[in-house]
Amino acid sequence: MVVSEKEVTRLYRVYRTVLEMLRDRNYLVLESEVNMSIQEFKAQFGENMRRVDLTIMKANKDDPSDKIYVFFIDDKKVGVQVVTNYRNRMLTDNVYRGILVLQKQVSSKARAVLAPVSSNVRLEEDELLVNITQHELVPKHQVLTDAEKKKLLETYTCQQTQLPKMLITDPVSKYYGLNRGQVVRIIRPSETAGIYVTYRIVV
Repeated sequence: MVVSEKEVTRLYRVYRTVLEMLRDRNYLVLESEVNMSIQEFKAQFGENMRRVDLTIMKANKDDPSDKIYVFFIDDKKVGVQVVTNYRNRMLTDNVYRGILVLQKQVSSKARAVLAPVSSNVRLEEDELLVNITQHELVPKHQVLTDAEKKKLLETYTCQQTQLPKMLITDPVSKYYGLNRGQVVRIIRPSETAGIYVTYRIVV
């Protein structure tokens, strides 16, 4: 379905946020892609732009076999058949991470279809109009590696269950595509100490 001129502007903002999100997840994204103007966006995808044309596939900088698909779903009602088609495309291409950018949320039955494909994040377009990590009220988040998490627990001689918790449904968790058990370092400015650092585990 061809999108309207008003929708083109909206999709441009969403597309750019998605690229920023992939870059922040350590996928190979060029600065020229992130900094694309709306004129360049229109030139690339044409006057008769469709959501399906915006599909993105990127590889991780450190592990080229770790790839991710981003699908911009045209269907306003996303049922089992629609989700099955995208899942099958991912499995055929050996891509096991994916993001579905939706106009509306998927049904519970459709979500179950995604079970064989890990790290799927369903996001509504409204959530991607702005990059929440760049908001002045959102502190800086850094995702710890497994080695950094292990060192943190050893340093503070604690179990991971003792760490403060961060819900997997938290907007920042969704932005970074975090899984349960991952730990983030949160850095806030402090008038007395300069910076104030805390850690949270995703549950």
